[in-house]
Amino acid sequence: MQHRGSIAIVFAIVLIDMLGFGLVMPVLPGLIMDLGRMSVNDAALFAGWLGAGYAALQFVFAPIIGNLSDRFGRRPVLLASLAGFGLDYLVMGLAPSLWWLVLGRLAAGITGASWSAAYAFIADISPPEKRAANFGLMGMAFGFGFIFGPALGGLLATIGPRVPFFAAAGLALVNVTIGWFVLRESLPPENRRPFEWKRANALSALKALGKQSGAVAWFISANGMWQLAHVVYPAIWAYVAIAAWGFGNKEIGLALAVVGLTSALVQGVGLRFVAPRLGERRAVTLGVAGFAASAVLYTLAGSVPMIYFAIVIGSLQGFIGASIQAMASKTIDASSQGELQGATQAVGSLAAIIGPPLYSIVFARFHGPGAVAQVPTMPLLVAAVFALLTLVLFWRALALVRRPASPEARS
Repeated sequence: MQHRGSIAIVFAIVLIDMLGFGLVMPVLPGLIMDLGRMSVNDAALFAGWLGAGYAALQFVFAPIIGNLSDRFGRRPVLLASLAGFGLDYLVMGLAPSLWWLVLGRLAAGITGASWSAAYAFIADISPPEKRAANFGLMGMAFGFGFIFGPALGGLLATIGPRVPFFAAAGLALVNVTIGWFVLRESLPPENRRPFEWKRANALSALKALGKQSGAVAWFISANGMWQLAHVVYPAIWAYVAIAAWGFGNKEIGLALAVVGLTSALVQGVGLRFVAPRLGERRAVTLGVAGFAASAVLYTLAGSVPMIYFAIVIGSLQGFIGASIQAMASKTIDASSQGELQGATQAVGSLAAIIGPPLYSIVFARFHGPGAVAQVPTMPLLVAAVFALLTLVLFWRALALVRRPASPEARS
């Protein structure tokens, strides 16, 4: 078992990676509108389908990468994927047309499947009782990436709309360099297992994992439903901000920075000190309540301070993902953590295939000429319903964990 130094290294890798991701968020809508000569509604629809393609490739490749990390270790898989990310950002930054942008984004869907290896790394080096807190640290890295990434991206966009993409590519190169020299392998040879193509897909992985625990499929389903709710932020939040509140690049960047700060506090501090006292059931329940309340507050917001208040309330969602992942990882043996994370990410990617076009269609139906009603925040309200369904699935999984395993499940 490795020590805090390894967790700090993975934290730094995830943080730098998320900085790169956050850099391009404020400028991607404008670049799509510019290259495609589109309105904000058309750009949102295009971005929705682009996000679906990104997620479709993650759905295919996440189980493959997770299984490869169970066979060859986490380190080589992570480094190869991070190098690919840098190339993807460079292609998007140089894109002379929308089709180049599509090519770069789809390639990023393959390299982005590396999260299965990253979370498996954390499961390798964390005792079961500390996994929620350590998964929370990864969420904290996501949060810090959103604090500085979008704000810096908005500022860099004043130099040129493509500058954030080149900055993100540079950060990815830094990431690979750090990982090459300081990241040590977390999976010992005795815990590795042969790579099997028949298990390198979500359905086969779920079947194999289900033999270890009847609850794991419910946990993965809950995580997938949560991803369907949470994807509303990267899919449509910037477009909602433009349409509902008249935000520009700078305002979007600053608002997303606050999203990152509050999320980081919940996942880095709340999961370590508050969630253990609450227990997983109440922590996830509190997170879902915060997410749903923030959707209502966004809809009612009549001023910038109220928008930021909604962001703060919504940060309680930071309790959800890490708590679900920690519970799932406790039900699976050490040699299958990569497979578990691959299946989890694949199901989450399936949700991300559905989410972006769904939210963009809802956005178009409730904003602009011909709208059913002028409610540009409707995608956030729809996402709140999915968050409530997450709670139902999670409660079902917990009930199965507490139930003694049947003789068939143990055999």
